[in-house]
Amino acid sequence: MKKLLLLLLLALPVLGSLKAQETPSKHRIVMQLVSGDTLVHKGLMRQLRNMLEAAPTMQLEVVCHGPGMDLLMSDRSIVADKVKQFSERGIVFLACENTIKERNLDRSKVLPEAGYVKAGIIHIVERQEDGWSYIKAGF
Repeated sequence: MKKLLLLLLLALPVLGSLKAQETPSKHRIVMQLVSGDTLVHKGLMRQLRNMLEAAPTMQLEVVCHGPGMDLLMSDRSIVADKVKQFSERGIVFLACENTIKERNLDRSKVLPEAGYVKAGIIHIVERQEDGWSYIKAGF
């Protein structure tokens, strides 16, 4: 009986680690893009690809505001095809309505894959308050 109890006690850490490996953690990440630099946009696409490979079950939102809105504008974006591909894989791209108004952008030219938030900064803050991790895109 003592041997069986000892065996069970020794097996518990192993069983616990197996269970942890079976249920990967679900990361919740909000990224802020404020750069209109196309090199930053290309770099962001590489980051998104790498992140999806490493954590395919993550939740990820990319909030674009200020010059970062260029990423989501059909007449300016050099990565529109990639935005569509990543959107199909579950990444959420969000356009800031305040930026659209302030920069007098044509809302009809926002990529159809994009959603909208009233204020990009406030959305980011709310996500952080809800426990999401924050990453600023760019260099």
